[in-house]
Amino acid sequence: MIRKKYDLEDRLVKFAGEVILFLNNLPNDRAANNLNNQLVRSSTSAALNFGESQGAESPRDKIHKMGIVLKELKESRVALKILTYIDYGAYEKRNDLLKECGELIAIIATIIKNKKQEM
Repeated sequence: MIRKKYDLEDRLVKFAGEVILFLNNLPNDRAANNLNNQLVRSSTSAALNFGESQGAESPRDKIHKMGIVLKELKESRVALKILTYIDYGAYEKRNDLLKECGELIAIIATIIKNKKQEM
């Protein structure tokens, strides 16, 4: 059996894409529009900054860029929690996104921790 290589970049891209698809079904009101804009920015920023971290100029630069990825994921998580609190969006999809966001946060935090220990 051939296993696909685990690719964190692909996972972050998929998370951002799934967030966008989820947000397309939110109501068109002030709260949803605000959270929609914020969540699109933070989820896509996580993926984009991860891509940028792959070309880091030094270990310290890599840690810094990965820190931005972590910050954006945490912002995405809070926005998803707000949507949960106000019960916006499909329940199951929202919970799947929250779970994936939490897993990505844990992975990125571990990478940062390990990189710091290597220094």
